[in-house]
Amino acid sequence: MGRIRVGISGWTYPGWRGDFYPRGLAQRLELGYAAERLTSIEINGSFYSLQRPTSYAAWRDQTPDDFVFAVKGGRFITHMKKLRGVETALANFFASGVLGLGPKLGPVLWQLPENLPFDADRVADFLARLPRTTTEAARLAAEHDAKVPEDRALTTAAEERPLRHALEFRSPTFCTPEAFALLREHDAACVLADTAGRWPKVEEDTSDFRYVRLHGDKELYASGYTAAALDDWARRCRAWARHQDVYVYFDNDAKGFAPHDAMALIERVA
Repeated sequence: MGRIRVGISGWTYPGWRGDFYPRGLAQRLELGYAAERLTSIEINGSFYSLQRPTSYAAWRDQTPDDFVFAVKGGRFITHMKKLRGVETALANFFASGVLGLGPKLGPVLWQLPENLPFDADRVADFLARLPRTTTEAARLAAEHDAKVPEDRALTTAAEERPLRHALEFRSPTFCTPEAFALLREHDAACVLADTAGRWPKVEEDTSDFRYVRLHGDKELYASGYTAAALDDWARRCRAWARHQDVYVYFDNDAKGFAPHDAMALIERVA
């Protein structure tokens, strides 16, 4: 049996204060509060900029022992470089402190832009460069450049652990047997993204784990999930977990539904 982990994409949302977060709760305590009620969280700040080892260490220390983070890969790699010539960028990403999460480091999410079509050679080259263990990631991190100063670089791993990767594409050109076969070849999970019909919603098994992002089924980033919809996602999660680990993240954060929907799904799969 696999483990089902359910959480949210990010945790710092002013609109959640006085709703999910109790009124008066200090912002520095919000991660700990969320982690006590959820089983995983996506770190999204890493998508926008390189973080620091001190930040990853603080997040690790503010969460329960059995908690797991997913980490979103940098948009510099996916949206600006568009997966080409990313050797140093990948080194900088892994040197920025990701390995400081230790045993709480879960999958790394790579979200591609809608205007990046499927190119077998480009995708294969990128997937082949991804480290598959924390030891490999540490060796890669040692190749960082000046964007990550030596006194802010983490290039060691406390222990060797497997490192998983998930790919969320937004171009329909990825919806081909060739693309799915490539993901299987490189053991990368095909993200099942629910985006109110905006981008492809693909339930394809390509790795030893499932990665689901729920952005809203009626209104992108905004609508909540009904009890019936949550029942259906719980059924899917239980079926996948017969053979695989499952990671589910609610990103319908605009109106504050995400943490409440996550807790409701946790109750259903418990």
